[in-house]
Amino acid sequence: MSTEPAAWRDRSLPEVGRRVRVPKMAEIVADYVRRQIVRGELRGGDALPREATLLARFDVSRPTLREAFRVLESEGLIVVRRGANGGAKVQEPDPALAARQAGLILQHRGTTLADVDEARIVLEPQAVGLLAERADAESVARLRAALAGHDAAAHEPLRSIRVHVAFHSLLVELAGNRTLELLARLLEQIVDQANVEQVASTVGTPAHARASRKGFSAHHLVVDLIEAGEREAAAGLWRRHLVEARAYLERPHVTTVLDLMA
Repeated sequence: MSTEPAAWRDRSLPEVGRRVRVPKMAEIVADYVRRQIVRGELRGGDALPREATLLARFDVSRPTLREAFRVLESEGLIVVRRGANGGAKVQEPDPALAARQAGLILQHRGTTLADVDEARIVLEPQAVGLLAERADAESVARLRAALAGHDAAAHEPLRSIRVHVAFHSLLVELAGNRTLELLARLLEQIVDQANVEQVASTVGTPAHARASRKGFSAHHLVVDLIEAGEREAAAGLWRRHLVEARAYLERPHVTTVLDLMA
């Protein structure tokens, strides 16, 4: 029987001779605070202890602590106010920050709007199918209320398209899969801007009237199918709706995310 400590027998450990990167103290401090935030031990609005207390607790220098704070600030997990009455306060992780970062990455990679639409056409119908399978009375009531707001905005094109995008987001949220919800949020900013710009440029045209009419119809019908628990029918309808919307939103001079966001 081997007398090695169990941890030493872990095959995931680096091979002998390979260089192991030792994290900087600032990274260790940032990781400790980050873990407290994501575990809910520190909540949004909580103040971190004063600088002198943290220096003593972590046994680090002031520059090291401030470097750790800069890391956490860049991640949107704390906000630091300077001055005599300053200090660090916790902010809960914000999906909007991840969405902005994702948008920058997509721009840098020259991602096309067709690529974004393709991802959306894969993602949203799956969420709609899950929702049809799981929907309860409260979820259906929220969808009906959203439709009422959508109908009320019918004669205000720019407001209507924002409500339209929000309805798509609500469908994914109510599906109850947090991973799908986050992925949808990453695309939402891009989709929202594309929709608003296209509506602004086509409002009053037959193309806009036709797309608006079809959109309203699809939204009402999908809620009926969700309420009836018709998973396949609801997902199929939503996929067709997204494909038709993609055709309306295409613009020859705006083909990439960078074109759109620039």
